[in-house]
Amino acid sequence: MTRWEYATVPLIVHATKAILDQWGADGWELVQVVTGPDGNGLVAYLKRPLAG
Repeated sequence: MTRWEYATVPLIVHATKAILDQWGADGWELVQVVTGPDGNGLVAYLKRPLAG
């Protein structure tokens, strides 16, 4: 069975692509983007398989 680790990342509107490209290069897969907890901005939820 695959085990996962997760991350939440605040997205800066003018740098969204660069942020997601960097996390993707590190092996993270984007799961969902939602509005931030304060109602402003966006937060990305990412996952990647645990090594081992």
